Amino acid sequence: MTRKREVNAVLWSGIERFSAQGVQFVLSIIIARLITPSDYGLIAMLSIFLSVAQQFVDSGFSSAIIQKKDRKEIDFYTVFYFNLIVSVLIYIILFFVSSYIAEFYSETKLEIIAKWIGLNIILTAFYIVPQSKFVIELNFKKQAKISFISVFVSGIIGVILAWWGYGVWALVCQSLLNNLLCLLLYWIASRWKLRLKFSWSSFKSLYSFGSNLLVVGILHVIFGNIYTLVIGRRFASVDVGYFNRSQSLATFPSMNISSIIARVLYPIQCEIQSDNELLKIVFVRYLKMTLYVVLPLMMGLCILSRPFVEIVLTKEWLPVANILSLLCIAYMCYPFTTFNWQLLAVKGRTDLALKAEICGKLISFIILILVLPYGVTAICYGIIIANVLDTLIIIYYVKKVVSVTYWLELKLLFPILAITTFMGISISIVFLIFENRYLQLFVGFFVGAVVYVGLSYVLGFKEVKYILNLIFRKNEL
Repeated sequence: MTRKREVNAVLWSGIERFSAQGVQFVLSIIIARLITPSDYGLIAMLSIFLSVAQQFVDSGFSSAIIQKKDRKEIDFYTVFYFNLIVSVLIYIILFFVSSYIAEFYSETKLEIIAKWIGLNIILTAFYIVPQSKFVIELNFKKQAKISFISVFVSGIIGVILAWWGYGVWALVCQSLLNNLLCLLLYWIASRWKLRLKFSWSSFKSLYSFGSNLLVVGILHVIFGNIYTLVIGRRFASVDVGYFNRSQSLATFPSMNISSIIARVLYPIQCEIQSDNELLKIVFVRYLKMTLYVVLPLMMGLCILSRPFVEIVLTKEWLPVANILSLLCIAYMCYPFTTFNWQLLAVKGRTDLALKAEICGKLISFIILILVLPYGVTAICYGIIIANVLDTLIIIYYVKKVVSVTYWLELKLLFPILAITTFMGISISIVFLIFENRYLQLFVGFFVGAVVYVGLSYVLGFKEVKYILNLIFRKNEL
């Protein structure tokens, strides 16, 4: 792979994520101002069931087909039909258990909502393979266009419906329309000609890799959504709405930036999977660059959560602020877990990835049980502890395969964390000086950015150069 292609892939992956996600973020904020936290809570209550269903639909096959070196066209046909059959079966199950879900939460509306929003399971199954083809080709430019159009059109429709007073159904329609547009556009753009072919030998080879990823994915999804499930069961739908909105805001910078880089990095690493030393070099380079961007954003959002929520979401959502601050700290670990987990997948050690996931989630569950009686704030502190331990566990298993040690990753973290801390102190000073929420937010953001970039320049951080190269499309990383 040429360096130019690598740089372009990262750039377009970023454009794809942030053009689509940025628009979605803005539109979701507009919708949040038009509907109640309870409406958001109703959708959030279903997230665990929909996410687990989606894991079963894909079953790790998309990652398997990207990782496979000698992939053939029959592999794509096999994955497509498997995804489609499983999606229909999963939807039928969801359709008939929707009444029990509504009964579990004591929310009668959830039955009909689940039946409609569950159609997304089938819709996504149709475009998993065309999307995987673009990833293999590192064609993130087309993905950027597809994502932007789908999110923009569906988001506008969602805003209009929310404005007209449709409440939770605005969110349902937005979600369905987004996936329907993705389906149509991916098939048009890929020009992939489907054949009525299926290979059991192909299925077995892909399943041997993907089965562990399936279990890993299910465990990850369950524990990623279990907090929403538990809060929805124990507390009111409005509390679910507050938590879900906080989680969405906190994961937006960390998850999206990490995913942008990781998604490009995965096929690159698959090409060099036999060279451990080169894998390590590439891993270190991209993880450090990701941390350099993610940590200051999370720190800034953590400190400025109250003025941010009050200005962007209105005072009705103010309970979100404290939860958001804690979750920002928790999700600072996300780049570590993402990149280390992916390294195990690249090396074909999904067995170790599964062990790490089981250990990490078992600890997370124990922590959740211990903090649950003390309320939502205590749950957030539990998430911080669980995420740190989860990171330590995944690194432990990675160093069995590639010489990526605790000390190596700490050396990446400490310098960036140091200047991030100084940036945080400067923002806190601004926060104390000004009482006006607008001044706190915008002056705090400006001062924080100046301090961070200034310290980076003085201390000679190479990441500034890397990012500028990406922006201006220079062929060096």
